[in-house]
Amino acid sequence: MTAAERLAGWALDLSLEQVPKEAADAALRHLLDGLGCAVAAGTDLPAITVARELGGPPEATILGTAWQVGAPAAALANGMLVHALDFDDTHAGGLVHATAPVLPAAFAVGEETGASGADVLAAALTGYETICRLGAAVPHGFHARGLHATATCGVFAAALAAARLYGLTHAETVDALGIAGSQAGGLLEFLNTGSSTKQLHPGFAAQAGVLAARLARAGASGPATVLEGPYGLYGALLGLPGLDPVTELGERWEVTRIGVKPYPACQLLHASLDAARGLKGDIEEIVAEVHPDTAPIVCGEGKDRPRTPYDAKFSLPWSVAAMIVDGEVTVRTYADVDRPEVAALAAKIRHEVVAFPGVAAEQPGRLRVRFADGTSTVALAPAGPADAEESVRAKARGNGLGERAIGLVLDLANLPTLRPLIQELIV
Repeated sequence: MTAAERLAGWALDLSLEQVPKEAADAALRHLLDGLGCAVAAGTDLPAITVARELGGPPEATILGTAWQVGAPAAALANGMLVHALDFDDTHAGGLVHATAPVLPAAFAVGEETGASGADVLAAALTGYETICRLGAAVPHGFHARGLHATATCGVFAAALAAARLYGLTHAETVDALGIAGSQAGGLLEFLNTGSSTKQLHPGFAAQAGVLAARLARAGASGPATVLEGPYGLYGALLGLPGLDPVTELGERWEVTRIGVKPYPACQLLHASLDAARGLKGDIEEIVAEVHPDTAPIVCGEGKDRPRTPYDAKFSLPWSVAAMIVDGEVTVRTYADVDRPEVAALAAKIRHEVVAFPGVAAEQPGRLRVRFADGTSTVALAPAGPADAEESVRAKARGNGLGERAIGLVLDLANLPTLRPLIQELIV
């Protein structure tokens, strides 16, 4: 069988009884984290405007609103909502935002089809395992080619979750994956301009995944060799035909390796932020040691002078400077990037590429600090916080989300159609 055929068979046969409690709990935690991120993002976003213009039958809710649109349109809007603050979870091995394309597809189709919470959770689990495996098969490979792995791999995860909830056959699900592959993309050129196209990528992936499942249900076909074929995902985009990422399904659960983000910024600078926490004094220079794969994304010429708030989220020098000046980095940090005191310190921060045996997101933070009086110190921090339910709730509390936080999302009076589904999930 091809990789897509094996993936489809596993996903359609999966029952929650087969899922270890640790994996099911992790999936639920990340869905709630994603809901919190979406609700915190607000509703003044282009994708919401466009989703409402697209309209369609009232099949699914745009999160944080009372508006209902067609499921594909809701998936588009909600994908942007989850990812808008760049505060949603990340799988370090695949360098993908796992929840951003999976939750919108699972929730939109789940609401459309009247699925139970258990059905949605199982579908989300298949999506999580898919996006993480596809990205981790080529650590940093997509990013090195200028592709956003969340979008490139996320479309397959969204298609698989949607196919399961639509009740597609095995053959139709394989077709859905094949169709999804022709919509895999997402360019990283935003890094050179400060634009916010990255916010849209999970929405594109979620919407395309839902459409792929619908097209397959309607009779469209797709190549079963979409993953490992010579012109498949890896062959066409990375020049690596024959690569089969579908291994150890049901034995190794990647969802348990997804990390909750403590900062609303690119994960590749999080360890440096942890190292900078608590630094004080008249600083003359800071040298941040970074992974070879990290440097092109969050370091380099001009990074100390971000042009937009989104640009600042991908600036190690500016974000580290903000941490030192403010003593914290929250959603409020990036509201104003024209702060003289932060800019002055950011100009004193440079980077040095150092070898590390693991992936970039797992490299510890190490800052070599020299003070104006001639003294120096080395600030160290491990990579990433513990992944636990308290991490989700602490993040919500620390960022002032109040009643819009993850733990209180059920209290939102404008989510009436989703409340039963969410209630079943968290119970």
